[in-house]
Amino acid sequence: MNKRKIINDPVYGFITICSDLLFDLVEHPYFQRLRRIKQLGLADVVYPGALHTRFHHALGAMHLMSQALKSLQEKGHQIWDTESESAQAAILLHDLGHGPFSHVLESVLMPGVEHESVTLVLMKDLNKQMNGKLDMAIQMFEGTYPRKFFHQMISSQLDMDRMDYLKRDSFYTGVIEGSIGADRLIKMLDISGDQLVVEEKGLLSIENFLHARRLMYWQVYLHKTLLSAQAMLTQILYRARELSRNGEVLFATPDFSKFLKNTYSLIDFELEPDLLKSFNGLDDNDVWASVKGWTIHHDPVLSTLSKMLLDRKLFKITFMDTPPDEVILSPLREKLLQSGITEQQMPYFLVTGVTTNWAYEKEQDPIQVQMKDGKLLDIADASDIPTIEALTKIVRKYYVCWGKNVSLRG
Repeated sequence: MNKRKIINDPVYGFITICSDLLFDLVEHPYFQRLRRIKQLGLADVVYPGALHTRFHHALGAMHLMSQALKSLQEKGHQIWDTESESAQAAILLHDLGHGPFSHVLESVLMPGVEHESVTLVLMKDLNKQMNGKLDMAIQMFEGTYPRKFFHQMISSQLDMDRMDYLKRDSFYTGVIEGSIGADRLIKMLDISGDQLVVEEKGLLSIENFLHARRLMYWQVYLHKTLLSAQAMLTQILYRARELSRNGEVLFATPDFSKFLKNTYSLIDFELEPDLLKSFNGLDDNDVWASVKGWTIHHDPVLSTLSKMLLDRKLFKITFMDTPPDEVILSPLREKLLQSGITEQQMPYFLVTGVTTNWAYEKEQDPIQVQMKDGKLLDIADASDIPTIEALTKIVRKYYVCWGKNVSLRG
């Protein structure tokens, strides 16, 4: 069987699957599940075109990895075929641990279990199934492989993951300000002292990349309407979980029902093979089918929130610079009480939160620029644009959202 396949991608054109191992990974059910998980979750409530999946993104990241490795080889760096294949495998699988709606599911159904940790468990399980062919890929993913720059290409502030999701999310949302020149960025990468660096002539490209990331966060990932929709889905899941754990029988697929009723730790994933199967059975369809079914449930909180989200009757949301105090919350609480919502039901219809955004984490994970004299400088020091330093500052915005036109009066 010919396993060297070409995939037509709307962002890059043709993507090549260049080895049998990569083909087998793409064909595996763990990876095929990513077809059924949207990359941007609920973002299509704001940007109708944001319907691309994590399957698209993972293939795109693999493509950028192959291009970056070729560029580094052309600059004289020795990269073995097994290393190249392993790096592509690692970036291909880097999102396996994402559940439906990603962070929403994590925070409610699997608190304390990060998707990166689940990814690693799934990669190790795949490695067993493939007789150790992913040993090197797992080391690169974890950061234990001796040549550290491979891990930086998988997970850093200038990795193939970020390059693809910025370019792809910009493309599908139509937010052109987030578009980056990934081809040029890749050509500007180099290796110095076993770490990934950027050539000095790539300064402008990096600056554009950081600005694009900041804009995409405010315009897409942290858009207030999206935050409102996410808050509603979160409250729906909290309510479903509360009812389910109190013995209420809810409409849900068997795998989804399992996660509604129980709380699992990372150790459970490592010890229970069936739990991995159940997790792999979860995708966006489970959640949407359940939300549709819950619109006719007898619990007024669950049914009202589910119908509102399906019909895009979203909570009103307001941003502020400081945490909302009683001066703000008390009138909202009073209005909700007048609409028939009880004190016990109030947390489901009045939600507060905080968002943070900083485009460049200078202290934790610096981007190093290799100057013409060979000296390495942090991007913030190498750039003569003062806004780069400003991008390192954390911007915090607090918000409150509430069911403005909700009525639970019978």
